[in-house]
Amino acid sequence: MTLDRSGQLWRGDNFADLAEYIRHFKAGGYPVNTVTESRCGECDGTAFRINIDGDEATRRVCLSCGAAAFIGDSGEHWNEEEHDSCACPCGSEEFTAAVGYALFDDGEVRWVSLGLRCLKDNTLGVYADTKVDYSPSRHLLDQA
Repeated sequence: MTLDRSGQLWRGDNFADLAEYIRHFKAGGYPVNTVTESRCGECDGTAFRINIDGDEATRRVCLSCGAAAFIGDSGEHWNEEEHDSCACPCGSEEFTAAVGYALFDDGEVRWVSLGLRCLKDNTLGVYADTKVDYSPSRHLLDQA
């Protein structure tokens, strides 16, 4: 399958399709300079359950080994009591993930978007879109 834009929901079957979707979405309305695939730091897995605490904090839990990791600076904003699990319109809660970064001219991060691809039906979506309002912020590029 290649990127399918024919329906109301876009579908794709790999990282390249998800990256193109995130670039089309445009983080905060800005062009996305780079997209990074999320990978588990423990087992290098790429399948996750995703939890979101508002638009500020995102945590991924690896389906292979159970390791949890925050995306970006989410650990600083995380509220364990008040988070939701991401779900595809089909009901599945299992995804691959990628993070799109819109950058300032000096390379600092302006905006971050979390894109997910459902592992059940390949639906693509942006589930979090967050403005970065501090500098330096380049370290976020390594926290997908």
